[in-house]
Amino acid sequence: MTRNRAVLWGLVLLLATRLLAMLWVPLTDSTEARYAEIARKMVETGNWITPQFDYGVPFWAKPPLHTWVSALGIEMFGPSPFAARLGILLAAIATLAILWLWASAFTDRKTASIATLVAASSAVFFVSSAFVQTDMVLTLGVTASMAGFYGGIRGSRAWGWLFFLGLAIGLLAKGPIAVILSLLPIFVWVAWYREWKNLARLPWVAGTVACLVLSVPWYVAAEIATPGFLHYFLIGEHIQRFLQPGWKGDLYGAGREHFRGAIWLFWLGAALPWSLSLPVLAWRLRKSGAAPTEQAPLHLYLLLFALTPMVFFTAAANVLLAYVLPGIPAAALLAVLLWQRTGSSGARELTLGVAAMLLISVGLSVACLTPAGRSALPTEAYLVAAYPGHGRLAILESRSFSSEFYTQGKIIRIGTPAELARWLSPGDGVLVPKRKREEAVAAVGDTLKFVAEDRKYLLFVKE
Repeated sequence: MTRNRAVLWGLVLLLATRLLAMLWVPLTDSTEARYAEIARKMVETGNWITPQFDYGVPFWAKPPLHTWVSALGIEMFGPSPFAARLGILLAAIATLAILWLWASAFTDRKTASIATLVAASSAVFFVSSAFVQTDMVLTLGVTASMAGFYGGIRGSRAWGWLFFLGLAIGLLAKGPIAVILSLLPIFVWVAWYREWKNLARLPWVAGTVACLVLSVPWYVAAEIATPGFLHYFLIGEHIQRFLQPGWKGDLYGAGREHFRGAIWLFWLGAALPWSLSLPVLAWRLRKSGAAPTEQAPLHLYLLLFALTPMVFFTAAANVLLAYVLPGIPAAALLAVLLWQRTGSSGARELTLGVAAMLLISVGLSVACLTPAGRSALPTEAYLVAAYPGHGRLAILESRSFSSEFYTQGKIIRIGTPAELARWLSPGDGVLVPKRKREEAVAAVGDTLKFVAEDRKYLLFVKE
């Protein structure tokens, strides 16, 4: 089997595994189910301007592009996990396609294919490739803008236009942070190599106009529809969230506080299994004594591209593992280029890495089908499915986005056990947090029949 065919089979197997996981694994709380439910509400209400955290409650935390792509899947195929994830998967495929085209244009097809496989099989990219959240769509925008700028400054007008399209995608995916993640490494690289004169090769005027036309109208429409959005989004989500530990202004949850610099440790986990090979790569480079090549400008560009998310978020107090995702495509291409400089084919390491990712992902997906796997997942999909009646379904003193999605928004939130006792009628079901079991039973009486449980809730039906 030729190397190119082996790489293609690796990509096909990764795609097949991810498709199976999209079908088998239910939406999980809270992040994925929350964003999927926001997309479902968008389709149900027909409001494509303002994503809704709850009916009538605007979701100001993120722009809507990731919601739009999930909502389009739901619009076409109905409210299912596969439909909600489909648009995110297409964004991941588009990101890999841009990486392959870019690497093919400035290296060769063999290098491009291997880099694409390495990126696709890295842990954070593989998981995020069909996980309903913002970061894969952001990565598409950043990859498009970074690849487009490098190609544009080398004289390709088509690549130059991609730079501005990528900025527009990023602005609609996650906001100004996308522009920062692109322009910061670009500025450092241009200054280092003194590429100022070549900036004129990009269509700055027409490209900027196109970028603004594509992105700004939604921001204006969102502020008109729900005044206060711009202040919360630009100041709260882009400044206070990252500089204030345990930020209290979050309207949609609690800030995730970590020690400053945790983003670098996150990267090591996110880049598995390939981050394990970094010591070997460093040793091979030192042993080979490879001198700088004519690809040095591309190497530095990729290094800056890959490191910018970690550098930018080093001082941040509230960070997530997925924040490293935009730099993964560049890290993959750079790693392959450096590995090739050592004179090693890397075929064995590549095979082992992809095989490990496939085995782990298939194993976890199959485990989700077992009773133990179902009970371990942070989702109420199985409890909703286990509800045997045709009455109403409620949830006590809590909120579960997965239960909202799987009931299509029909689950009712009950505040206290006393309210639950007044609300329940024969045939109605209720999800009770395990810590509230005794209070619920005491309030309702022995008419509650236990049906099923998961890691967090108990399902009862009133007889």
